[in-house]
Amino acid sequence: MRFLLCIMVFFMAGCQEEVKIPDPVPLTRDAEGFYCNMIVIDHPGPKAQVYETDRAQAIWFTSVRDALAYMILPGEAQHVQVIYVHDMGQATSWDKPPIHGIWIKAKEAFYVVESRKRGGMGAKETIPFRDEAMARAFSREYGGRVWPTPIFHRIIS
Repeated sequence: MRFLLCIMVFFMAGCQEEVKIPDPVPLTRDAEGFYCNMIVIDHPGPKAQVYETDRAQAIWFTSVRDALAYMILPGEAQHVQVIYVHDMGQATSWDKPPIHGIWIKAKEAFYVVESRKRGGMGAKETIPFRDEAMARAFSREYGGRVWPTPIFHRIIS
């Protein structure tokens, strides 16, 4: 009986539909900030794109800070699949980070908070880096503290 139960569980697990996580898409002039309705690409600093299960397109944010706020505000994020953020360790410019190629999952980043750098809309920014050493180097140059990803896990996992 136990053997039969194990076989049933094995086959049922194999029949479950695998959810496809969307890949990040390049930032274009068509992307408007979720909160500000402004053109995202026109703002300095790191950006974010959020995918929810009930939306085919990314929800864009002019700053990573705003995307994280979206995750915790009541009534906002409902069924988030994945959040992508700019890896600022790969960015060649603060004012105009590349539009593609440097997106990483938000839960894989180290974040610099409370630095002197300002992001989209001129606000304080939460600055993501894939590499902790690069985040620490940035914080030495521009101030702030490095927060490891686990601090944000309840928000972005």
